[in-house]
Amino acid sequence: MLRDAARSLSPAYFAMVMATGIVSLAAHLMDLPRTAQALFRLNVAAYAVIWLLTVLRAIWYPRELWRDLTDHARGFGFFTSVAASGVLGSQFIVLGGDFAVAKTLWILAIVLWLGLNYTVFTAFTIKETKPPLDKGISGAWLLAVVAAQSIAVLSSYLAAHWERPYRLELNFLALSMWLWGGMLYIWMISLIFYRYTFLRFQPNDLSPPYWINMGAMAISTLAGSRLILNMPDAPFLASLGPFLKGFTVLYWATGTWWIPMLVVLLVWRHVYARFPLTYDPLYWGAVFPLGMYAACTYELAHALELEFLFPIPPYLLTVALAAWALTFFGLVRTLGRAFLARVRAGSRPRTGG
Repeated sequence: MLRDAARSLSPAYFAMVMATGIVSLAAHLMDLPRTAQALFRLNVAAYAVIWLLTVLRAIWYPRELWRDLTDHARGFGFFTSVAASGVLGSQFIVLGGDFAVAKTLWILAIVLWLGLNYTVFTAFTIKETKPPLDKGISGAWLLAVVAAQSIAVLSSYLAAHWERPYRLELNFLALSMWLWGGMLYIWMISLIFYRYTFLRFQPNDLSPPYWINMGAMAISTLAGSRLILNMPDAPFLASLGPFLKGFTVLYWATGTWWIPMLVVLLVWRHVYARFPLTYDPLYWGAVFPLGMYAACTYELAHALELEFLFPIPPYLLTVALAAWALTFFGLVRTLGRAFLARVRAGSRPRTGG
């Protein structure tokens, strides 16, 4: 059973940790400490289990893992490991006050980002056989943006608590990753928007990772807000104040624009086209943006002193918690059915001579 779980593990399963982590942080920001702590503990366990299955898959099925890593449709799912490490590291700082573990996760996130960034992009560049744009690109590509911004967020949290003189270096790293993530979003969303509007689009093409269109902008907003809050500790950030504030609002506005569009497409997919709504690990990639939008809106309002934005995050958190609960229920139900099927298969009498 463990072998089956490892072999069938989706490269994007770390999105569960991303989603659980940001919903937990958003709950903390909105004064729901018990919910935040419960999700934090669950997230630590989920992170450990998914890493265990990932390592076992690498040992037992290295060819299949490599095939996924260099596949246009699945390769970017591996970037969820970077974002999950970054989000969990932020949880350890905000909810656990454990900077040693957060630093370890920060180092791991950077190592993973460097390895995946230059493995995936290089593989896609030199492959002889490549899929057409409508088969190769999806919102999952923007997980590379989320990965970069998760390092920016964690670096900004660490910078606020790290002893001098390393605060400047950490804030500069956070700024650099924030800028890189923004540039990468511009490159990728151009291709994704072209695929939306000029190539045939079927209901089965609208996979849950398309919500990362919004989620990538939401985490970019969060990273920008953290940089604004860190300006007193880094003079070079203060000199970039108008730029930081302008682009952070741009990211928030872009993410906000995506929400109605994605809701309309969701209704088109599941109501008009009657596409079945069944559990898929990719749905964690839809929960994450909801939680991230709630958290980033709160932090933006705090960083820019925009009091009129504070009523928005609690509503988004309610939606994010409901989406998380439904997706978690789908996971438990799927695991339960798989376990019962295996038990029944094992209890059947063997025939034959």
